[in-house]
Amino acid sequence: MPTIYKICPAPAWREAERQGAYRGSPDDMRDGFIHFSTAAQVPGTAAKHFAGQRGLFLIAVDADALGDALKWEPSRGGDLFPHLYGELDLGAVTRVMDMRLRSDGTHEIPELEK
Repeated sequence: MPTIYKICPAPAWREAERQGAYRGSPDDMRDGFIHFSTAAQVPGTAAKHFAGQRGLFLIAVDADALGDALKWEPSRGGDLFPHLYGELDLGAVTRVMDMRLRSDGTHEIPELEK
């Protein structure tokens, strides 16, 4: 089971839990898909898009459970990134982790499955 990851503000994730599905961030909605990262891509995504932000969760997702709606497409530096065309069914979520903010504005990244 390959695992992919979504960095999400805690209030947005709590709302997704209430609704039973995550429909994406404003950036996701603008782009037409939900942005995910592999374990190797999480640190770069956190640094580029979430530096200095508190109250974030790192959501682990079973990529196989997403079926054909998950596409691997080139993005930053030509790397293939997982993009979900549709909402995230919370049944595919395997873990929700806190992303603690360090004093220098970077995040502690938990140990991740690949």
